[in-house]
Amino acid sequence: MRHVLSALVQNVPGVLAHVSGMLASRGYNIDSLAVGETEDPHLSRMTFVVVGDDHVLDQVRKQLEKIITIVRVEDVSSYDYVERDLMLMRVKAPPGGQRSEIRELVDIFRGRIVDVGPDEIMIEISGRESKVQAFIERMRPYGISALARTGRIAMVRSAEATADESEPSPAEARG
Repeated sequence: MRHVLSALVQNVPGVLAHVSGMLASRGYNIDSLAVGETEDPHLSRMTFVVVGDDHVLDQVRKQLEKIITIVRVEDVSSYDYVERDLMLMRVKAPPGGQRSEIRELVDIFRGRIVDVGPDEIMIEISGRESKVQAFIERMRPYGISALARTGRIAMVRSAEATADESEPSPAEARG
């Protein structure tokens, strides 16, 4: 099973290396990882995607909660949530009919052309992983020159209240 975890961490040097190293040393594979500053410049949000059963999820959460720089860990995938992935792709697109076909596909997938060269264009697509993957497959016949993707980011919808918000996590209890 695929689990999306969100960890609120102190924004200090080395926290990413510490967290990813701890998970790797215990044999847990991270399918996706994204980190960014939150509305509080002293905190960052790390979003992980891990695959495993509930036992694996429980072990990953316990290991994360032991790390001093982690403020709170939440299993986002157990709630109603929104997730997004961002991709930039450079694809072969000589002027003419092929470029028009690609432009139509970009519009259908609600993407944007962000750069145009003589024989290539750069496209930005964001959305659920399945949408991004479907777009990649549609572009393969045209010739993908380069592709870069972010890790997944996710957030619980505002109508949902999480149980973890009312009780401090082990990291919060430590002070």
